[in-house]
Amino acid sequence: MYQRILVPIDGSATSEYALNEAIKFAQQQKAHIEALHVIEDVLFSENDDYINYAELVRSLRANGEKILAQAQNKMNQSGIECETKLLVAQGERIVDVIINEAKSYAADLIIIGTHGRSGFSRILLGSVAEGVARTSHIPILLIRGDK
Repeated sequence: MYQRILVPIDGSATSEYALNEAIKFAQQQKAHIEALHVIEDVLFSENDDYINYAELVRSLRANGEKILAQAQNKMNQSGIECETKLLVAQGERIVDVIINEAKSYAADLIIIGTHGRSGFSRILLGSVAEGVARTSHIPILLIRGDK
């Protein structure tokens, strides 16, 4: 059925729930997982002399690598085939980066965590999971984070 599962993770408890569900699913289906972490672009005013942009990017990359290493360890301990990938948005929306990676990886399922926000908080904060669900060319399994 589903043999290649993409799991976008961001280090939150919600993405941890999604990864756990993906591992269970992969064990049942004998599937392969790619855990994906996307670094969002950080934009500052060119006149902001107080921000060390290069150091900030290094920090975001190190944090992403740590998140992926923890996911890799968890997947390895579960005995499933897996890999990890770190991508930088480079001006693209995170949703588009995820969808493009799903195509590149030839995923046949995306499992992603959602905070389940509604109303004003959803409008204010937006939702990567909702954007992925609206634009994906393959099935999506949304995992609620507020268990």
